[in-house]
Amino acid sequence: MQEQFNHLLSTVHGFKAIESEALKITSSHSIAASEQLAEACLQSEHYQIRSLGVFILGFIAGAQTPVLSTLKKVSLDESWQVQEILAKAFDQYCKDTGYEQSLPAIKSWLGDKNANVCRAVVEGLRIWTGRPYFKAHPLVAIQLISKHKAHESEYLRKSVGNALRDIGKKHKALVEAEVATWDRSDKRINFTYKLVVKNWE
Repeated sequence: MQEQFNHLLSTVHGFKAIESEALKITSSHSIAASEQLAEACLQSEHYQIRSLGVFILGFIAGAQTPVLSTLKKVSLDESWQVQEILAKAFDQYCKDTGYEQSLPAIKSWLGDKNANVCRAVVEGLRIWTGRPYFKAHPLVAIQLISKHKAHESEYLRKSVGNALRDIGKKHKALVEAEVATWDRSDKRINFTYKLVVKNWE
């Protein structure tokens, strides 16, 4: 398999080539065959090939919901590049399923103990209020994201702060009302707060 995808190993900036390859595979293979190939890709020593596997899973997850369990395991991958693709794959699942219909999965992943699973949601759906359902329900997005304002993972808190700042560009009053309730004496919360209000006038 590695020989088949050797051309992807030169990808070091951006992921378009890998995403395009994944789309070709899912368009020309059955869901079962695509899933099998994706799982094989996840065993590769090269993050580009593992990323291909994650993209494939994201494209088929909407039609094969159990694939979400496999995707969640990707959160254990040590490659930050793979974690970025995990976020994209989860958003693809939500897009294909419908964001409102995906709320149970969104809430489940946000409730996971692994910070990478939570971050995949927070980061993957940015800009949240640019997505269907959340565009009409910005407060729901704000409340879901804010649950991790004090998380022990700085990696996750950065994503939370940046996501809320994104929303604040169009819904500043709602975000202001949320952060006004935060206990900024908590160092973790204050860290997130500073990211949210960065560049606010």
